[in-house]
Amino acid sequence: MVARGKHQALVDLADRQHGVVSIRQLLGPLGYASAAVDRMVRAGYLQRLHRGVYAVGRRTVSQHGRCLAAVLACGPRSLLSHRSAVWLWGLSRAQPSRIEVTSPTPRKPRPRIQLHHSRVLLPRDRALEQGIPVTSVARTLLDHAALSRADRVEKAIERAEELGLLDMRELDELLARTIGHAGHRRLRGALELYRPAPFTRSGLERRFLDLVERAGLPRPSTGFNELGHELDVYWPERRLVVELDVYETHGSPAAFERDRLRQEDLLLAGIRMTRITGPRLKLEPGAVIERVRRLLAQDPPDPT
Repeated sequence: MVARGKHQALVDLADRQHGVVSIRQLLGPLGYASAAVDRMVRAGYLQRLHRGVYAVGRRTVSQHGRCLAAVLACGPRSLLSHRSAVWLWGLSRAQPSRIEVTSPTPRKPRPRIQLHHSRVLLPRDRALEQGIPVTSVARTLLDHAALSRADRVEKAIERAEELGLLDMRELDELLARTIGHAGHRRLRGALELYRPAPFTRSGLERRFLDLVERAGLPRPSTGFNELGHELDVYWPERRLVVELDVYETHGSPAAFERDRLRQEDLLLAGIRMTRITGPRLKLEPGAVIERVRRLLAQDPPDPT
C-alpha cells in the first residue's frame, strides 16, 4: 500500500508538471531511494530528458514539458527566459529550436539548452505561468529586445497589450534599474508608442501645421466639411486628407466603426486619407512630413 501510494503521488506530480519530474523531487518529497529510481530508469518508466530530469511513463512530452524539464535541469531558482519565455507567455507563436533558461548562478553548459546567467533577477522579475517558472512579462520583453530584431520586439509588445499583459509602470521600473542591459535601448524605443499622447488634439494640429509651414508645403484647410464629414487637415486641390489621431478619440467600438465608414466615403469620392498619430509625430517628425510631401506630389485620383 505504501508503494502504491508513492507511485500515485509520482503520477499526480507528473500530471501537474507536464509529464516530467526531477531527481530532487524523486529523492526528496516523493521519498524514493536511489536504487528504486535506477530500477524505474532501466524499466523505461522514467525516461531521461536531461541529467537529473525524467519523463514519467511512456508518454510524449509536450513543448511545455520540455520547457519545464530544461528549467529543472538548470537548478533551483532557474527560469525559462528570452525567446522561450516569449513563446510561453503567448507573445509569439514561434517555438525556439533551443530552450532558453536564465540561472541566478553560473552553471556548466547543458545539451539542448541555451543557458543565460543573471545576478540581478529580483522577485518581481519572476513569475509562474502554466506551472513553469518563467521571467515576468516585463523582464521577458527586455531579454527579447537584447537578441531579436526591432520589428519582432514591437510585435511582442503589441501582443502583450492585446492579452492585457502590458504594464507600463512595471516596465518603466525595470528599465530604470537595467540601464546597462543589452536590450534596454531597443525596448525603451519600442515602448514610446504606448506612452500617453504628447499632444492634445488641438496641440497635435498646431504642431503638424507648424511643421508643414517650415517644410514649405502648401498650407492646407482645417475644419473643412466634405460629404458631411469634418476633416482635420485637407488639401482640396490635391484631394488629400490628413487625419490627426490621438488614442482617446477612438475609445469605443462605435467610434472605431464610424472612422472606417468615413474613410470609405471619402475614398469613394476620390479623396485620399492618411493618419498621423501623436507618438509618431513626436518620434519621427521629419519622416512624417516627407511622406506628406510625397503624397502631395502624386496626381490626385479622378473623382468620377
